[in-house]
Amino acid sequence: MSIRPWGCAVLAGAALIATGCGSSGSGNDATSTTSAVDTQTVASTGDPSSDKLAQVLARGTLILFTDPAYPPQSYAVKGAMRLTTTKCAANQLTGNQITGYDAETGKLVAKELGVEPCFVTPSWTEVTSGNWGDRWDLAYGSGAVALDRMDVLYMTQPYYSTPTNFFVPTSSTATKPEDLSGKRIGACAGCTMEEYLRGTLSLPGPKIESVVKNPTIVTFDTEVPGLAATAQGTVDAFLCSEPVGSGAIKHGAKLKMIATPAYYSNKTGYVDKKSGLAVAAFVARVDQIVQGLHADGTLKALSIESFGKDYATKAAEFDLASIDQAVR
Repeated sequence: MSIRPWGCAVLAGAALIATGCGSSGSGNDATSTTSAVDTQTVASTGDPSSDKLAQVLARGTLILFTDPAYPPQSYAVKGAMRLTTTKCAANQLTGNQITGYDAETGKLVAKELGVEPCFVTPSWTEVTSGNWGDRWDLAYGSGAVALDRMDVLYMTQPYYSTPTNFFVPTSSTATKPEDLSGKRIGACAGCTMEEYLRGTLSLPGPKIESVVKNPTIVTFDTEVPGLAATAQGTVDAFLCSEPVGSGAIKHGAKLKMIATPAYYSNKTGYVDKKSGLAVAAFVARVDQIVQGLHADGTLKALSIESFGKDYATKAAEFDLASIDQAVR
């Protein structure tokens, strides 16, 4: 995922809200190994100056990354005014101003924590680079559980899982991914889609081999111009997650989807590995909350409402223990 407006949100535009200030540093030595069944073993130290969960609870807000122009995952609510009574900082959006599957997932986590959701809009590159300086706490941005990102980010229980598909002009004769070998194929720069085309994608599970041979890779800052270029025939195909390309088609793009997915990815909430606070209790509590939202069907219902399809159930099956993540 990157900052990717589409449809009406593109035409209207959206103001990007600057993030707050914070400091970075190293956490303490408390460690939790995340798993799908053991999420209550690490407790908050109760000290907001050294523990992320304690800080969030004491502050009364959960600061979440969002993209205000990425429907249906996240988008600004037209005409919504900032809440008059809020704990959100002046440079943060209040919960009523943002909606979409990613945003609503963050709100659900905040509700379970008993705090108010607040949103900030750094670039996706800032999110995936880590070292957030504690300016935000958690990032639901349709980012994948990716092994190369584990150097700088902690992964939390996935909240939905999507296929990644090729989208081609409606006039294209391609019917399967192999038909795109040697063609000009677009992808968002730095995303898992580019890595797939380059043969460097590293996701949990068996190694993913690209069946598209020798493509000419054309990268775009966001999916939006890439999908537009594909519809115009400037590139032969564009690789993105199914809901993103399907959303473009829904908004009138002259594209069609190649039914066979290139790969599947589990979308996770990221937590900064370079936080100046201990985050083990926070990550464990987020995992527990998301698992509960899967178990009671909340995320499934939200997925169907947002996408018209259940992308959540498969993510509930993902076992975080499989990535051998030790959270400090």
